[in-house]
Amino acid sequence: MPGIDKLPIEETLEDSPQTRSLLGVFEEDATAISNYMNQLYQAMHRIYDAQNELSAATHLTSKLLKEYEKQRFPLGGDDEVMSSTLQQFSKVIDELSSCHAVLSTQLADAMMFPITQFKERDLKEILTLKEVFQIASNDHDAAINRYSRLSKKRENDKVKYEVTEDVYTSRKKQHQTMMHYFCALNTLQYKKKIALLEPLLGYMQAQISFFKMGSENLSEQLEEFLTNIGTSVQNKTGLVSSTWDRQFYFTQGGNLMSQARGDVAGGLAMDIDNCSVMAVDCEDRRYCFQITSFDGKKSSILQAESKKDHEEWICTINNISKQIYLSENPEEIAARVNQSALEAVTPSPSFQQRHESLRPAGQSRPPTARTSSSGSLGSESTNLAALSLDSLVAPDTPIQFDIISPVCEDQPGQAKAFGQGGRRTNPFGESGGGTKSETEDSILHQLFIVRFLGSMEVKSDDNPDVVYETMRQILAARAIHNIFRMTESHLLVTCDCLKLIDPQTQVTRLTFPLPSVVLYATHQENKRLFGFVLRTSGGRSESNLSSVCYIFESNNEGEKICDSVGLAKQIALHAELDLEEQSRLIAASSRPNQASSEGQFVVLSSSQSEESDLGEEGKKRESEA
Repeated sequence: MPGIDKLPIEETLEDSPQTRSLLGVFEEDATAISNYMNQLYQAMHRIYDAQNELSAATHLTSKLLKEYEKQRFPLGGDDEVMSSTLQQFSKVIDELSSCHAVLSTQLADAMMFPITQFKERDLKEILTLKEVFQIASNDHDAAINRYSRLSKKRENDKVKYEVTEDVYTSRKKQHQTMMHYFCALNTLQYKKKIALLEPLLGYMQAQISFFKMGSENLSEQLEEFLTNIGTSVQNKTGLVSSTWDRQFYFTQGGNLMSQARGDVAGGLAMDIDNCSVMAVDCEDRRYCFQITSFDGKKSSILQAESKKDHEEWICTINNISKQIYLSENPEEIAARVNQSALEAVTPSPSFQQRHESLRPAGQSRPPTARTSSSGSLGSESTNLAALSLDSLVAPDTPIQFDIISPVCEDQPGQAKAFGQGGRRTNPFGESGGGTKSETEDSILHQLFIVRFLGSMEVKSDDNPDVVYETMRQILAARAIHNIFRMTESHLLVTCDCLKLIDPQTQVTRLTFPLPSVVLYATHQENKRLFGFVLRTSGGRSESNLSSVCYIFESNNEGEKICDSVGLAKQIALHAELDLEEQSRLIAASSRPNQASSEGQFVVLSSSQSEESDLGEEGKKRESEA
């Protein structure tokens, strides 16, 4: 019955079925409150007992540490440094034991006393009044029944008086007990909130006081003492044996999360914002890397299962830590961060050899036998369909999950290959600064909403299998590392370039020149996925050409985007052909015009000479006449 928060006392005089029905609702609520408060009381009592046990155990530990110097070990001599160190620990633990004892007292007074009072006084009163009311109600019903059975023919004044008196007494008693019962149920509705909040407030206040006392006792001097002891223990060989536990790690925002086998959810392992990560050698274990927090106070050493996972973890944590896509100069920072990350994964000589193996075939060396990424010998072939997937995308290639501009040096004709650098741009050609945009003259402007999934360097750029294999590896890496964050952008397709534009600020994040986009394809089954391969130059010679595959997710427009890119390339090709044709026609038409003008000059000269000859002959005829 919503809206009813109390029992009307005046209804006790009538004792109608409606009143009994409303009373049943309040009795059910009181029973539910009683059951819940009993469970809460048991839970809080466990906290209180555990705190008492912790206080006693801490005191016992302190006592045992004090008695260390009295022990006589058969194989151990007198060590004054060890004894004094344990004495210091004993004092600190004794202080902590005192703090735990104070916490136990506060829990007893502020948490256990209020809930015990409510349980023993208010809830028991409800049960007692309910029993008394039930007895009074039964007595009243019995008195009414006896009064109803009085004989009409054989009236007895004495019996009638006794029965009538019994009815009056039982009804009066029922009214009194019913009013007390109603008042107790109404009081319970107002007390239940206070009874629930008061012990919780007491528990929190006791914990706050305990932590304050602990913070005062564990001063900076004690922290320095603990640091020195820890350093000395770690420097002694054989005293500390590290143990390795298999955990499942994943990233969530700027945090590194860990989850043990069988756990329902993961917990926070470390904050990796502005952290540092590097490969380390640890206890003759392979593929280890160390993550250090930004303040240097916390570090963790993890081991990956393979070299690929090793490099992907380092690159992923670097991307999350540095937040490259939010910087003002992403090209320069990306080059520096990725270079340092790769050098941390692999020493410099093998790093050079790896880039030699990733160089596209047939550009810097003749087609000879080479070693593939899997370690078996194979021959170079121009038919890429016959090559393995490892020949298309190297299995140990690091993956970039953030938007990072391709880095290339300035070359003739490529000075503005990847420009824009944060300039605000209108997607439809009007620049915000009043100057003409580079794509304003383009006849094609198509805008799509895309989300960047990742990019990685590839070995080949003329086979669609490259895009499919890159999609597979990037999606697998995202699933392994639980990377769900994607950068949403607007992809502008024009006849000159492809642009990634920030949807909020309209700032161009990346510009891909259309001639550098050499391959594009959509996923065979999932039409939301598409990608393209960009051929970039990392040096001043063509032998340093490299190819990077970019993978995006769209709103079921993968084929439309590929069609738009194909249309843009066709328009650009036709425009280039038309420009060449016009240049050729202009060059061809300039030569006949020059010849015709020279011929015209000759004709005019001959006509003038003929006219002059005719004029002289006419003069002769006139003279003869």
